[in-house]
Amino acid sequence: MKIAAITAAAVLVIGSFIPSASGYSIKGDVVNCRSGPGTSYGVKKTYKKGQNVSISCQTTGTSVSGNNIWDKTGDGCYVADYYVYTGTNGYVAKKCGSTSGGGGGSSSGSYCKKINSAGVNLIAKSEGFVSRPKPDPIGLPTVGYGHLCQKKNCAEVKYKFPLTTTTGKQLLSDDLPKYTKCLAGYLNSKPKLNDNQWAALTSWVFNVGCGNAKTSTLVKRLNKGDNPNTVAAQELPKWRMAGGRVLQGLVTRRAAEVKLFKTASSKQAYPKCS
Repeated sequence: MKIAAITAAAVLVIGSFIPSASGYSIKGDVVNCRSGPGTSYGVKKTYKKGQNVSISCQTTGTSVSGNNIWDKTGDGCYVADYYVYTGTNGYVAKKCGSTSGGGGGSSSGSYCKKINSAGVNLIAKSEGFVSRPKPDPIGLPTVGYGHLCQKKNCAEVKYKFPLTTTTGKQLLSDDLPKYTKCLAGYLNSKPKLNDNQWAALTSWVFNVGCGNAKTSTLVKRLNKGDNPNTVAAQELPKWRMAGGRVLQGLVTRRAAEVKLFKTASSKQAYPKCS
């Protein structure tokens, strides 16, 4: 299940997979694409609702409904990210003028891009499986094991519908590097995480979204050098709300993530993958 538009101990929507995004849908009726990242810049062209745009990079600018990210489209102009259905309030492409997707402790890319089978199974069990696109418990269109649709009828999915559990797992595997990239981009070099800890945090980011993870107390505490097991035990259970209420499914998921996080392992995943 993906969780949308909640703050603090609640959660927001999820991101998409490809860092240099292609084919994201416009969700405003008529959206201006401007010469710069802000409402004071001149309008170069307009997009209509449902039109797909590619995103070459992202930057900050005028805040629109609480989101200050602006997307530079393939047409060379900027559109407020609020009006583009990327599935997250965070970055899904590299920052304009940079060569990486967001500076963190592992900008060199030496962290584990994927997660272990324990983490994959945790996510799959928590998300549940649907063979065809359908709304999740809070109304977001998903398919497989929690893949958030980016286009109508999940047209971006390369696997044939109805999905099998095998192709559903393949789709999940395709999606996960997006979330490990987010996580690595937000952490500095202080946290030293094994593969179970890395998998548990990736499950959390997959659920709450890259934008929420970036601004979370959990990430801030890890970057301060606090004990990872203590941080996970104290912070993960806070992320249990959606739609203004506590959901038992999220309580169960957070408990499973804490349990996995505390499971000892000699295999390192962050900042370097062993």
